[in-house]
Amino acid sequence: MDFTLRAANVDDCKDIARMIMELSEYEKLAHKMKITQKDLEQDGFCKNPFFHGIIAEVPEHLKSKEGHTKIGYAIYFYSWSSSSGRGIYMEDLYVMPEFRGKGIGKALMSKVAQLGLAAGCTQLNFTVLDWNKPSLEFYFHQGCYDFTAESGYHLMRCEGEALEKLAQP
Repeated sequence: MDFTLRAANVDDCKDIARMIMELSEYEKLAHKMKITQKDLEQDGFCKNPFFHGIIAEVPEHLKSKEGHTKIGYAIYFYSWSSSSGRGIYMEDLYVMPEFRGKGIGKALMSKVAQLGLAAGCTQLNFTVLDWNKPSLEFYFHQGCYDFTAESGYHLMRCEGEALEKLAQP
């Protein structure tokens, strides 16, 4: 499938907010969503941003049924662990349902891994809802493992050889 990845900019916040809502509906958490387009603009595109984003985009002729060309995103931030040092945390990874299974999610996650390695990170962390079997299978297939299963969320980690492999385009 023809798509591109690029760093998110402030003009993408409307579409990121839309996709965050789509993700929250899928996760059955829409009732807990408080983030607005304005929050994204202020927190992601200020002097010291709290997060960074990557946008997956398709050409106009491949736009979604609703007319969107921005069809996926990843949100990440850098973290630090007293036991292992630098890390990168992937807060969201989302691809619109009609574009799944085409390598876009893998490409977004790979880009986050590449950015982490370039910054000297030794691990990629993220959470997955325990009932989300398709996502769990996707992450296991990338070489990630279930770091903690007892909380209802799975803290996933990809490190070492698996992280190196994931970072390969």
